[in-house]
Amino acid sequence: MRGNRSRESAQSEVNMTPMLDVVFIMLIFFIVTASFVKEAGVDVIRPRAVTADPKDKGNILIAITENGQIWIDRRQVDPRSLRASIERLHGENPNGAIVIQADQKSQNHLLVAVMDAAKSAGVNRVAIAAEGG
Repeated sequence: MRGNRSRESAQSEVNMTPMLDVVFIMLIFFIVTASFVKEAGVDVIRPRAVTADPKDKGNILIAITENGQIWIDRRQVDPRSLRASIERLHGENPNGAIVIQADQKSQNHLLVAVMDAAKSAGVNRVAIAAEGG
């Protein structure tokens, strides 16, 4: 009699290994397929433009605030090191484009400096973000 009870209790246990394998595979799948949103690091008020075309994604986002700060990847960047930062990010993704998010009250010379640094870093695809009108 005792032998039957020990066999029944051993057979009635639930094996969790296959379920854990499935959960881990699903976790890896969701991590790999998740699209990560890149942000410049600050919120800017973009000017309106009637002819604005929506872009699916800009791989390098650069923000210019109204008080003259330049932000890339949630870090404030000195204008003198702007070209080196763009070259580093462009080296990580050579097919990427630059999207400049300039505040509507920002200074024009900073926008030109960012565009010039992008061109001198070898990036030919530069866009300026605007609100659709």
